[in-house]
Amino acid sequence: MRILYVEDEKYLADAVTHLLKKSDIAVDWIDNGRTGLDLALNNTYDCLVLDIMLPELSGVDILRSVRQHKLTMPIIMLSALSEVDDKVNSLELGADDYLAKPFKTAELIARIKALARRPPLQLEQTLSFADLKYDPNNRTLNGLTLTTKEAALLEILLRHPDHVQPKTQLLARVWGSEASLNDNYVEAYISYLRKKLRAAHSHTKIKTIRGLGYKLVDASV
Repeated sequence: MRILYVEDEKYLADAVTHLLKKSDIAVDWIDNGRTGLDLALNNTYDCLVLDIMLPELSGVDILRSVRQHKLTMPIIMLSALSEVDDKVNSLELGADDYLAKPFKTAELIARIKALARRPPLQLEQTLSFADLKYDPNNRTLNGLTLTTKEAALLEILLRHPDHVQPKTQLLARVWGSEASLNDNYVEAYISYLRKKLRAAHSHTKIKTIRGLGYKLVDASV
């Protein structure tokens, strides 16, 4: 499991991040809203944990933008503000949960795990990009059946076309607790996916960005 944690209080963030990692939750910690939004939109996370009061962009701004981009990962809002209006506003904008500061990290971890186990309320019947159509229910790409790992990799690339997906994040996201495996596994399955794209006579390509990772592009453009 990998989460994005956006919190500008370093002392609190250090403590929470330490305990998250002890619970086998990989975490990217960012201390400002603008960078947090960029990471949220261009990477795949199992959950976002957002403080409301942040420099540059607020947690509410991040929440609003993520939902406007149709991203469905669970989002937990954190705030020292305990007013009902603050909580209601976050939930109405698409937050899945809300914790008022101060909170116990054990409770945050329990809520993250509970949300990660819960299926999204709305799932697309198909994911599309260029001439590709992927059915996540049957794991079929333009009618071709994918393995579980192929499907997991493809879904990440399809949800973020034209954006580089780092090898390390693909490894953590797809292999989870097996993430100690080296990135040769990612390379092998990217190769398998490329063969499936050719078999589907697709114009799309999985482009290698040397030293960074991979991105899905429409080669016909």
